[in-house]
Amino acid sequence: MSEVDHLIYDWNRDGRAVKADYRAVELDDETLRDGLQGPSVRNPPLAVKKRLLQLMDQLGIDSADIGLPGASPRARAEIVELARETTKLKKLRPNQAIRTHPLDVQGAVEAAVESGVKIESCAFIGSSPIRRFAESWSLDTMLRSVEESVTTLVKNGLPVMFVTEDTTRADPETLAKLYEVAIGCGAKRICASDTVGHATPEGVRNLLTFLRSDVIKGRDVRLDYHGHNDRGLGTINALTATAVADRVHGCALGIGERVGNTSMDQLIINLQLWGLGDRDLTPLAEYVALVAEHCGIPIPPNYPALGSDAFRTGTGVHAAAVIKALRKGDRDLADRVYSGVPASALGREQRIEVGPMSGESNVLFWLESHGYEATPARIARVFDAAKASDRLLTDAELERLARG
Repeated sequence: MSEVDHLIYDWNRDGRAVKADYRAVELDDETLRDGLQGPSVRNPPLAVKKRLLQLMDQLGIDSADIGLPGASPRARAEIVELARETTKLKKLRPNQAIRTHPLDVQGAVEAAVESGVKIESCAFIGSSPIRRFAESWSLDTMLRSVEESVTTLVKNGLPVMFVTEDTTRADPETLAKLYEVAIGCGAKRICASDTVGHATPEGVRNLLTFLRSDVIKGRDVRLDYHGHNDRGLGTINALTATAVADRVHGCALGIGERVGNTSMDQLIINLQLWGLGDRDLTPLAEYVALVAEHCGIPIPPNYPALGSDAFRTGTGVHAAAVIKALRKGDRDLADRVYSGVPASALGREQRIEVGPMSGESNVLFWLESHGYEATPARIARVFDAAKASDRLLTDAELERLARG
């Protein structure tokens, strides 16, 4: 507990409303599979993918989807290399996504054999009425496909997670039949997917409660949740899922199909702030930077916790409070007085800048911290320029003004 926690009344823990019982759960990173399915995303080099696996491991992430073996020979070859890389890591274990289709199943088995790693196979099939109608699938055909695929994978010694796509729009009767067949054939995990980002937090809770109580029914079967962000609810839905699921999925920066998946970095930060885990968060900066650079997804300045503006302020009232905390020599206080996320936990620091919304305290602090005597003339020169500007002044501009 931080020394300044007693200075904050936390309505998140007030307890008046029905408690959302968030728990510490396993995490599955989908950056290198679902993340790379984003329409604007580039496929990074193999060396970068290996480094990302190392960073996931450092962040305490439990597993990572390393690709679709049925996509291409190149994809399968990379899966083999990445699976071998996981054998060098402390915790992270690999999985691979496959359709319940014989060619995909064969590819999964071959990748596992070649790598020498029992890669968890995540076998998926669409489950909602709208998908079945579009595909002209009969339920009997789907059930046979699930039975044949899961049986083959289990006979080849591979752990299986059976995944229903579009679970959050599927009827309970169909879901129960699909999952029952998969579990009966040896699947040790089932996964509910909010494939098109349809669910609200209440919908996630209702669905996972149904799967826990009416499908798993006390059996030794683990429950996963995989969410998308089409309605902007990816992070809160994933947090809601921790109350019921055993493992929750996400991607770095929330990349993925359409507008993307649950943001793994935001999920980890929120779990940490909720006290559900004791991770070193400093690898997050490199983790998101690598994805931004090599996947071609720039980090917006206002991106939570990891954007360039997350811990910057040029506003007089905000800056004054942070400056007073810094003058007390209390970095934790400075981190918390105007921020819901402590910058130091991410290896970052509060930055006081100067612009049209600034007060004289901003100018004084900037001058002192950059080695300039804060004379009245110098303060006035910088302050007047800041008030005439339409943005924060750059360090180069402030240096010129300070020198006169």
